[in-house]
Amino acid sequence: MQTVMEKDIMGASDAPKAATKSGAHPEAADFPLREARKLVRDLWQPNVRLYWTDFTIANVLGWGSIAVATLSPLGSIVQIIAVIVATLALYRAVIFIHELAHLRRGTFTWFRRYWNVTCGFPMQVPAYSYADVHIDHHKPKIYGTEEDGEYLPFAVDEPWKIIAFVAQAVFVPGLLALRSLVLVPIMLVSKAFREFVWQRLSSLVIDYRYLRPAPKPGQGRDWMLEDVFTAAYVYAALALVYFDLLPLAFLGIWYVVTVAIFLLNALRTLAAHAYRNGGRERMSQQEEFLDSVDVPGNRYITPLWAPVGLRFHATHHLFPGMPYHNLEKAHERLKTDLPDNRLYLAATRKNLWVAMAQLWREAKAAKQTS
Repeated sequence: MQTVMEKDIMGASDAPKAATKSGAHPEAADFPLREARKLVRDLWQPNVRLYWTDFTIANVLGWGSIAVATLSPLGSIVQIIAVIVATLALYRAVIFIHELAHLRRGTFTWFRRYWNVTCGFPMQVPAYSYADVHIDHHKPKIYGTEEDGEYLPFAVDEPWKIIAFVAQAVFVPGLLALRSLVLVPIMLVSKAFREFVWQRLSSLVIDYRYLRPAPKPGQGRDWMLEDVFTAAYVYAALALVYFDLLPLAFLGIWYVVTVAIFLLNALRTLAAHAYRNGGRERMSQQEEFLDSVDVPGNRYITPLWAPVGLRFHATHHLFPGMPYHNLEKAHERLKTDLPDNRLYLAATRKNLWVAMAQLWREAKAAKQTS
């Protein structure tokens, strides 16, 4: 049940705010960051067993459902249900790439390999394509600026760009497969081309103008290995289909499920931030939090579209290194125990549609103002 204060804050957050840095979150300096940190200081230890179990269940359920959908009659109820289950399960499995980006370097080594081999490579999203890029997204000097590949000022831009962002998800899986088929072999023989692809065509971002920094010493070999293995899965699948060892329907089901995953993730991404930094200026951590969004929602339904802790995305931006399974505990503590929780609750939206509607209204208001 919502408190009166929660209702007041959530209602107030629906109002469009100014687009400039100075006017977007003038109250940010009053956020009780020190008190918030004290309340969650015991929630930083990842549960290794939970990571392995959660991911494995989602991954096995996802690929098992793809097998069922592949072998079921076209358009049958069984196939439709299997595709839905495969989408939700593999979406959860894929989103563990977000946790991999945050886990301390040198830890969870076998889990990273296991994730890549069973999920990242066959889904065409090797772990390196997200790791450093996402960590930059959390750096105070980079978040929301033009160097942040995971940020676009949707709330102060043309509304049609929101629609275009969702629609482009239909083409991404095909482009990823083409990258493996065509670009990776050339990367093996041309250093200049390899560096070009890594800079412009190797990052899971939403701003396609993003230029990825060159690999650090030792990273280039690892990146190339992950690209080669990712491409090997595509070539192996095509070979198995050619020799009638794998039904052609498998490729169709894979594509449909992957498109659905990218569509879900596009909606989640739009609900993850307020996207008001039109000037692409630097923000403080408090401003970054207030430019991000929590959607606690229903603990059973909301994780279907915001899995692995991402329904607490604003809280995650307060504490980027906190493991996903502790974010709900952190949210409840901060909501209940902060002496003044109004600014904390200002980042909360009731559900996905409320968050999306607010983003759309602000974009329309910005267009009319301009």
